[in-house]
Amino acid sequence: MISETDKRHLARCVELAEEALEAGDEPFGSVLVSGDGAVLVEDHNHVAGGDATQHPEFFLARWAAENLPPEERARATVYTSGEHCPMCAAAHGWVGLGRIVYASSSEQLGGWLEEMGVAPPPVNPLPIQEIVPSATVEGPVPELAERVHALHRRLHEA
Repeated sequence: MISETDKRHLARCVELAEEALEAGDEPFGSVLVSGDGAVLVEDHNHVAGGDATQHPEFFLARWAAENLPPEERARATVYTSGEHCPMCAAAHGWVGLGRIVYASSSEQLGGWLEEMGVAPPPVNPLPIQEIVPSATVEGPVPELAERVHALHRRLHEA
């Protein structure tokens, strides 16, 4: 069940995605929240420089591995504007992070890209549960997904 607190954190992810877009990058943003509700770290995409692995979800997983003991990682929640790609889902699973909540799904993104005539990504956009079967995952959130859709339209129709 997605709570109002979840929606607030997801709204911040969408703001981060917009910041990424305004900085000339792809619109994705993520926030890591501790089990007691404190925002630990946030980031947005940094792939415009040519390193396609610079996703915020991957950064959050690495940050958690370096800064949190395993039990705190398991209680944390990753909020993100878009469902994790397989690379980020695997990092999430290997590090042992807890719940994932996303505003828009990989399936939605694929449909949007197809509608705009954008080539699909080089990696199949599998659902998180296919990569990390034990993950607790919630999303998409329709009202926020539409905001993410608008960001992708701005990126690809500019």
